[in-house]
Amino acid sequence: MPRLKRNSPASLAHRLRVDVHAAWLTARDPRTPWHARAFGLLITAYALSPIDLIPDFIPVLGLLDDVVLIPLGIWLFVKMLPDKVFEEHRAEAALAAERPGSAWGALIVILLWVFAALAVAWLFGFHFD
Repeated sequence: MPRLKRNSPASLAHRLRVDVHAAWLTARDPRTPWHARAFGLLITAYALSPIDLIPDFIPVLGLLDDVVLIPLGIWLFVKMLPDKVFEEHRAEAALAAERPGSAWGALIVILLWVFAALAVAWLFGFHFD
């Protein structure tokens, strides 16, 4: 059985990333009822949050909660929505996932972190001699 690459369209990580992005877009859609909107924002916040229900450093269970809870939450979220709303946003999220990342954006973020670290070091009086 061939192994799937991490960002191939058939991988679980890719599908979760697309579905979480689609849930975020759907939660912001005016056609989404308020209770579904609140639940969708909760699911996307949980998926993007570094704080998990079960910490990731616990073997097997730490990563298993993301693989079970997020798809279950998205499934419940889709059940709360009017027909075809989530599919529209899933297609939009899939197109966004195919776009290449910005190397310039990554460089800017890295430079900001380096400048912030140097500013903190300067503020606390560290001298690089």
